[in-house]
Amino acid sequence: MDTLINRLERENGHWHGTFTAMASLCEVLIEPCEYSFAKELLDCAQRIATDIEAKFSRYRSDNLCYQINRSNGKPVSIDPETFSLLRFADTCFEISGGLFDLTSGVLRNAWKFDGSDNVPSQQQIDRLLPNIGWKKISFDANTIIVPGGMEIDFGGIGKEYAVDRVACELARLAPALSVLVNFGGDLAVSKPKLSGESWSVGFEATKGSAKRGFLMLRQGGLATSGDAHRYLLKDNIRYSHILNPHTGWPVSGSPAQVTVAGSNCLQAGILSTIAMLHGNNAKAFLEMQDVRYWIT
Repeated sequence: MDTLINRLERENGHWHGTFTAMASLCEVLIEPCEYSFAKELLDCAQRIATDIEAKFSRYRSDNLCYQINRSNGKPVSIDPETFSLLRFADTCFEISGGLFDLTSGVLRNAWKFDGSDNVPSQQQIDRLLPNIGWKKISFDANTIIVPGGMEIDFGGIGKEYAVDRVACELARLAPALSVLVNFGGDLAVSKPKLSGESWSVGFEATKGSAKRGFLMLRQGGLATSGDAHRYLLKDNIRYSHILNPHTGWPVSGSPAQVTVAGSNCLQAGILSTIAMLHGNNAKAFLEMQDVRYWIT
């Protein structure tokens, strides 16, 4: 998708800006203001998103993520932003009981969730398991060491982090305006509208249904995790793309979809993801968190 083009149009009393990044449609909704200012905010959002993608995407061969993953056990210098994300990932690993693991991305070499019946063999999975294990990664404020054969994948937190970065920057640039940032369904609202009204946010109500539910969001973040569109189907068994890093196999009993509202998008995103990783215990996990949530 082309990340160089964005569009800005009036829609239902506010500005609606769009561009593509992080394999997603990215939207910025801005309360009424001058066109030139709205365009400035949209351009800023796009710059932040594309910069984060360029730095942390595992699909590139010219960035920090690539350098880390090809370091073969040698120390790689990191900056404060990367250190902050790694610390967050470490916290997520701990609160999830090891279910959220940035090193589990190597399982993509066995699992291709394309709707087919190509379920990998246990032997294929067993070959990858030794290359998974967050505790094998060592890092401090200046360097990271990733053992040979292992990788880290920021995909589980990168988009939510980008949403929050954009929302915070637009709040700084436009303190009088409420802005909603939506990157592929992960979103944040910079501040409440002066009118006191909330933004109306739609989400898919049930797996495979065209029906949409709606909720009202005044401020904070919202994120959804689910397996409606990425799965395998073999012998009438549906294999979710939510993988347990300990076994290498899909988690069983996960809800079709979990939506969480949090103080920011990163918090909402990680809680919805960890809930999915808990399978049948998703609701029990969410009940222990001080957040609003919806399970379908």
